[in-house]
Amino acid sequence: MTTAVATATGSTAVTSPAISVTGLTKSYGDKKVLDGMDLRVAPGTVFALLGPNGAGKTTTVQILTTLIPADSGEVRVGGHDLARAAAAIRTVIGVTGQFSAVDNLLTAEENLILMADLLHLGRREGRRRTADLLSRFDLTEAARKPVSTFSGGMRRKLDLAMTLVGDPRVIFLDEPTTGLDPRSRRTMWEIIRNLVSEQGVTIFLTTQYLEEADQLADRIAVLDHGKLVAEGTAEELKRRIPGSHIRLRFATLPELDAAEALFACLAVDREALTLDLPGDGSPDTLRAVLDILEHASVPAEELSVHTPDLDDVFLTLTGPKRENAR
Repeated sequence: MTTAVATATGSTAVTSPAISVTGLTKSYGDKKVLDGMDLRVAPGTVFALLGPNGAGKTTTVQILTTLIPADSGEVRVGGHDLARAAAAIRTVIGVTGQFSAVDNLLTAEENLILMADLLHLGRREGRRRTADLLSRFDLTEAARKPVSTFSGGMRRKLDLAMTLVGDPRVIFLDEPTTGLDPRSRRTMWEIIRNLVSEQGVTIFLTTQYLEEADQLADRIAVLDHGKLVAEGTAEELKRRIPGSHIRLRFATLPELDAAEALFACLAVDREALTLDLPGDGSPDTLRAVLDILEHASVPAEELSVHTPDLDDVFLTLTGPKRENAR
């Protein structure tokens, strides 16, 4: 499958996907982890793969990065066929996993130089790239400090910098901001955006932070029990979920029960003392709900309008965990 792209001259150029997957399967014994996955990732974009724990996200990354074999299916990464040219794929990709791969006993500078040596870049080129990456990731002042003294955010930045030493065109980020505080997570988001916008890198991102996918991804796929159950832009996925609803919160359980008897409720949460009603959040609808409550002498402590977000998409499209994936 190819993608048509309009050029500045008005002509249409045809580009191949950065990642192409057809009929991908993987099982461990009688447990099917991936069950016929198909996906396409356009070059120079961020593609996010979402799914609950055990859905098969990490297995997908491990296959696409040549770490483990698939049982069946066709995979092309960076224009190279996985079955015939795994070594060529490894020359065009970078991988940053959930856990930092940096050496705590070395400095940031030493970690990067070591990576350059492993890639056989040559002393001068290795030091040039090291200096460039330290500057780009705002690590120059900490360049000669042991990594053991780094914060979690600094370690994540160094980990991604090491991935970039080889100048990859496709980068796999497997839950790259796990464990980071909100400020460090947003710093990583900015770095990822810059990689795509300034260098044209393709990012394949797995994450459990739905806001992260909403903020970064051009397209999002939802994986559940080894199958892709939905794919599209964040807005396209949100539109698949029923529209806005009204949430009422009450002070006591008897008040919640009384309100439940008055309305056709979408959901009731007795621990949070809330109930959700169908409604578009318009002034007329809100006024009607309040009038019904007032007439029945059932006061609500709080009223809010809830519109669909990726949390709703995730919860609607992914079912209870089953023991058939890892």
